[in-house]
Amino acid sequence: MKSQEKLPRAMADYGKRFEQGLEQMSPFEIKNDLISYAKECDQKAVCQFLNAGRGNPNWINTVAREAFFLLGTFAVEEAKLTFELPEEGIAGMPQKEEIAKRFENFLKQHEKTPAAHLLNESVQFLTKEGINADDLIHEWVDGIIGDQYPDPDRILKYTELIVEKYLIQEMCDRQTPTDHYDLFATEGGTAAMCYLFNSLKANKLLSQGDRIALMTPIFTPYIEIPQLKEFNFDVVNIQASQLTKEGYHTWQYPENELDKLKDPSIKLLCLVNPSNPPSYSLDEATHKRIIKIVRENNPNLMIITDDVYGTFVPHFRSLMYELPYNTACVYSFSKYFGATGWRLATIAIARHNVFDAQIALLPEKQRKELHDRYDSINLNPDKILFIDRLVADSRLVALNHTAGLSTPQQIQMSLFALFSLCDMQDRYKNKLQKMITNRLTAMWEKTGFKLLPDSLRAGYYSEIDIMVWATQLYGKDFAEYLEKNYEPLDFVIRLAKEAGVVVLNGDGFDGPRWSIRVSLANLDEMNYRKIGTIIGHTLEEYAQKWKNETTKKEPVIY
Repeated sequence: MKSQEKLPRAMADYGKRFEQGLEQMSPFEIKNDLISYAKECDQKAVCQFLNAGRGNPNWINTVAREAFFLLGTFAVEEAKLTFELPEEGIAGMPQKEEIAKRFENFLKQHEKTPAAHLLNESVQFLTKEGINADDLIHEWVDGIIGDQYPDPDRILKYTELIVEKYLIQEMCDRQTPTDHYDLFATEGGTAAMCYLFNSLKANKLLSQGDRIALMTPIFTPYIEIPQLKEFNFDVVNIQASQLTKEGYHTWQYPENELDKLKDPSIKLLCLVNPSNPPSYSLDEATHKRIIKIVRENNPNLMIITDDVYGTFVPHFRSLMYELPYNTACVYSFSKYFGATGWRLATIAIARHNVFDAQIALLPEKQRKELHDRYDSINLNPDKILFIDRLVADSRLVALNHTAGLSTPQQIQMSLFALFSLCDMQDRYKNKLQKMITNRLTAMWEKTGFKLLPDSLRAGYYSEIDIMVWATQLYGKDFAEYLEKNYEPLDFVIRLAKEAGVVVLNGDGFDGPRWSIRVSLANLDEMNYRKIGTIIGHTLEEYAQKWKNETTKKEPVIY
């Protein structure tokens, strides 16, 4: 790639042994070293620190937060109506009787604000569904005050109803599912992952050494958790190795990879959809193939689908819709609403599901062990649904009575969901999708690489296979030179040390060895142009070094 911009380069080799050691670590742990390198470069004033390593978005949803704080103001006023000791700062607990009427009058005082508009629109939307307004608003007020343990502990009554509607809209492309979903509100998607793996093992659905499948590349915890001693699963990778005839990645799954799932010894399939880091949703052929395999070859396959990026793809459809019986969906509100600090997520499981069915079929000895595990919390422990076992297991069963996501968090979750449910024209979604696309396009244009058009691309991240572009731009000889003389992490370290750019190594996500992951979420468009330029320059300078070394080796003819 030719460019007028010049970047400072030492082109020193950073030590293959050191890089080989780092490659054994999670990319999120390597990230800390990369940030240190990049900041040193920035402090020397030879580059600008640009962190595209993490997926924390640089936007927030304002309206749902404004609604939260306005609702909180009303809630405190309601508490004071019960009784108040103003000098001591003490008030009572909000009362339900005629609370809807008082709320209506309160909103009229703030009717010109976006927050009041959302709250009023939300109440109208839900009461049209037959919900009692006093019951609804009292749950909101009591929940935002946080003066009670979560009740029910799995998820508040109206939070579950609201979030289920949201998931049907966003994860099922507004298509009516064949079953209702039960939900468990969790402390972010990370808690949801931990709870699922722990409960699958605790309920004898998975045991040490069992075979599971991962659709890779994939978010690193799905790689790392199965390797822990308490799980020690036998992992089968299903690689998104499909290429175009020109040799470009589509980040989809060939039939021969998907057909690994025909093996009934594979008990669990984990996927992130759209994928992380490639950021592509499953294509129609993959959907159909998985459905066919499950129905004909592996009907008891359990599936965990992590769909946090689904809202960044138009008309996204999750496996929770396609295969509700087999699937547990993990969904986090963190990325779409800029709410990583809120820790808001949910596990959604259809009411008729493989998890409950498989527990019922366990050998008598194992069922007896589970009976004993849960008999302190239920008179009929054998009848406890898997999703309720998740709740109990999340508090080691003994503390089941104090389980559950904090009620203020659940109210904020409800308001995020209601914001989208009331946004019938998808203005918020369309704007975010356009913003991400513009950042992605800006970066790729400056790399000098070719970005293939694809309607399935979320673009929240971009996985760039450096070896593909080494081959495409400079030929196979150069690609072989890179492979022979450098560790894949050398490219990532070089970006940090010499250009102040932090990206993550794609092989840490079980992606191609020479791939890098760039987050498109946390910088502005101008900075992604800079990153694209730097990535292109860096590959060009490797190529220049190769050309110089090749020239030196040529015999001199006199």
